[in-house]
Amino acid sequence: MKKFIYIFLILITTKTWSQEVIELPMTSTKVVVKFAFKNGSITDPEGKEGLTNLTASVLTQSGSDKYSKSQIDDLIYPMAAQYGSFTDKEMTTFTFQVHKDFLDKFYDIFISLLLNPTFDQKDFDRVKSNTEVYVKEVIKANSDEDFSKMALEEQLFAGTGYQHMKAGTVNGLANITREDVVNHFKTFFTRNNVTVGVAGSYPASFVQKIKADLNKLSDTKPELSSLEEVKMPDGIRVQLVPKPNNLGTAVYTGYPLEINRASKDWPAMLVVNSYLGEHRKSYSKLYQLIREQRSMNYGDYTYIEWYENGGSYQLPLTGFPRSQNYFAIWLRPVQTAISLKGQYPELSDIKIGHAHFALRMAVNEINRVKTEGLTQEEFDLTRQFLRSYMKLYIQTPERQLGFLLDSEFYGMDNYIEQMDKKLASLTLEGVNAAAAKYLQTDNMYVTMITDTQEAEPLKKSLMSNQVSPMAYSNIIKESLPEEVFELDKDVEGLKLNVKDVQITEPKELFVD
Repeated sequence: MKKFIYIFLILITTKTWSQEVIELPMTSTKVVVKFAFKNGSITDPEGKEGLTNLTASVLTQSGSDKYSKSQIDDLIYPMAAQYGSFTDKEMTTFTFQVHKDFLDKFYDIFISLLLNPTFDQKDFDRVKSNTEVYVKEVIKANSDEDFSKMALEEQLFAGTGYQHMKAGTVNGLANITREDVVNHFKTFFTRNNVTVGVAGSYPASFVQKIKADLNKLSDTKPELSSLEEVKMPDGIRVQLVPKPNNLGTAVYTGYPLEINRASKDWPAMLVVNSYLGEHRKSYSKLYQLIREQRSMNYGDYTYIEWYENGGSYQLPLTGFPRSQNYFAIWLRPVQTAISLKGQYPELSDIKIGHAHFALRMAVNEINRVKTEGLTQEEFDLTRQFLRSYMKLYIQTPERQLGFLLDSEFYGMDNYIEQMDKKLASLTLEGVNAAAAKYLQTDNMYVTMITDTQEAEPLKKSLMSNQVSPMAYSNIIKESLPEEVFELDKDVEGLKLNVKDVQITEPKELFVD
């Protein structure tokens, strides 16, 4: 028997309440409450990019009319309770979790935060300052992988409400005042713009209490932004971001994908994506080709929707439903020339590291799957894996509730259950038809965070489609079978449709 958590999903609309209760055969001692507001960074005013995220962050890192932040910390510590906010492009979610024995006490705290936040000036200054440091410095210094993803989205979504990071831009954050936060909360975090989910074991009166209290939120009907058209790039457009003494090149690519979780072809593309590059799974094809056989990096994956904090999480998070997806390739950093030469004397003459070759290898495999498709055995094994693996997404009350709330965004009842049924009815022909329809490598954006000394040689190599032989150390070369070298020869001269390569200094990114 499948095991699930006992969950209630309450959908809240203006003044009238439509209620759907999903009962599942397992109870939980923890109670989880989520408030999902359908406004994310896309609603940030021009010139104040980051306002939505800052508003949510200050709310959860400040106090209310009843409790200061320090009082809240002292009160919830013995409860082992926790709460926080998460902002994405089109949704902001507040999550509160507590043991059922402390529900009443904790509810009094979190409902006061939601209804009457103080947005204390000192708390505002502190949170804003930390966010500014993140945008100016941390994202660029702490993780080249995350840096490449944010820079890629700035290219891919240029001119749209998705362009800037949810955390904001340097100039946008500088322009935000405490009054902006207060007004944004009153305008967008309203009772007309929220879906509430409650999971766990709790009395029926608790649900009624939430309903009554949420009627106290602002009755404003916010004007929600819609995403402008996201255009397919003309050719491959590469952005190289140089950093001194960088031992690896982080590569992230993307092109717009016109399907989402509710689309007919989504289950088929789940199989295609999983076969090519399931997140942090060694069975997928790119992982085998680039990491396992050639020892080039940590991992190589593909995505058909945004994957939050992929460097830290094996399983996808929730709270990021989007109207626009894109197909992405993530090549976790491959070695630069400075790194390879420092380790292997036999490679002392190379000018560029593995980035060009790794990109070609990924493109070559995606082209192969587009034209040849999967075999029956590959299809059967990948589908079988997905049907089991996706059930792991919902191991906790919080996760189940998150996926249900995301499902509501797409007009679905239960994404995980529906995908299992749709995967079961897939055919090999349907999957290969989807691969042929949606996979392509002629037009995409590519961001590479690389070494300063490598930027110019890599630019020249990409623009002129120079042959990029794989650079093996002697010890690795001796252990490889002949078929690896045969494929290398085919891939090293693969012509890429590169139309433009720009070198962008880190300080130029995330400014406006």
